[in-house]
Amino acid sequence: MATIWDKRYSSEEYQYGTEANDFLKQSVHHLPQTGTGKILCLGEGEGRNAVFLAEQGFDVTAVDASEIGLQKALALAESRGVRISTQVADLANYDLGTNRWDGIISIFCHLPEALRLNLHQKVALALKPQGVFILEAYRPEQLLFATGGPPQVELMMTLEGLKNELADLEHRHLCELEREVNEGVLHNGMAAVVQLIATKED
Repeated sequence: MATIWDKRYSSEEYQYGTEANDFLKQSVHHLPQTGTGKILCLGEGEGRNAVFLAEQGFDVTAVDASEIGLQKALALAESRGVRISTQVADLANYDLGTNRWDGIISIFCHLPEALRLNLHQKVALALKPQGVFILEAYRPEQLLFATGGPPQVELMMTLEGLKNELADLEHRHLCELEREVNEGVLHNGMAAVVQLIATKED
C-alpha cells in the first residue's frame, strides 16, 4: 500500500494541493480546545489539512502509510511557519489510543470496508469526552462524476453506513450532497460526498 502512495507523492507537485479541504475549513470551529487541542489526521498524505490545523494553533499529528507524503507534509509545515508531528503507519494496525484526542480528522481517507469498520471503532475510543470527529468522503455516486477518489464502490462511504459504523458518537452533522471539489490535480470537479461531524459524549 505504501508503495502505491509513495509513487503518487513522488513528484514535487502536491497532488491534492496545499490548501485545506473546504469542509474542514468550514467545520474547524466545532473542534474543542482551540489553540491547544490535540488533533489526529488520518491518511493525511501530503499534509494540507494538518498544516491548516496547525495554523489554527492545534497540536497536530498526521499519520499515513507513505513516508514520502509525510516528508512533503513536514516541508509544507516548515514553509508555512508551523510544526506538525508525523507517523508513518498502516491504519490497519495503528494504535489511536484511548481518550487521547480532542479531534480526529478523516478527509477522503478511503479504506477497505473491514479496515474502515475497525478504524471507526477505534475512533470512538480514541476521542476524549466531547472530542469531535470530522469526516468527508466520496459516496458510490462519485463513480458517475469520475472527478477523483477510488474506482471501487466498496471503498466509498454512505450516510446510512456511517450512522451504523459510528453509532457510539453523537451526530451533529451528517449529510450527503453534490459539491464542487477543487483540490490539486486529482480531486477536481463536481463530486458526490458524504459529510459528518460527530461528538463523543461524556
